[in-house]
Amino acid sequence: MSQKKPEITFKYVFNYGYNPTYVNGAQGGFSPRGEMVINFYLERQPLPESISHEITPEGAIGKETGAEPKDLAQSMVRFIDTGVVMSYENARVFHAWMGEKLREVEELSKARNAFENTPAAGQA
Repeated sequence: MSQKKPEITFKYVFNYGYNPTYVNGAQGGFSPRGEMVINFYLERQPLPESISHEITPEGAIGKETGAEPKDLAQSMVRFIDTGVVMSYENARVFHAWMGEKLREVEELSKARNAFENTPAAGQA
């Protein structure tokens, strides 16, 4: 006779404003309290505060004559929309969870590549 192990079910409740955000980088470290602080950002070219154009003799918008800020062409923006703070132990658990998810996608990629590199792959 086998005994059923204790279990718990987590139900996910989403904030009404839940909206996943694309990120392509992160910055952070540990706080003085030993908590991991991670700020996620989207790296992109900046948008100008203003742009000036000539007005042609016909009254149309002509070539660009200036932009603010002046260093716009030499700048990049790291837009931070969200961040997380977690304990050291939760950071370790998150690290292990993410490592497992990366291994899963790598295995799927290997299987896909093996299938695509076999003769007559994907043909019906």
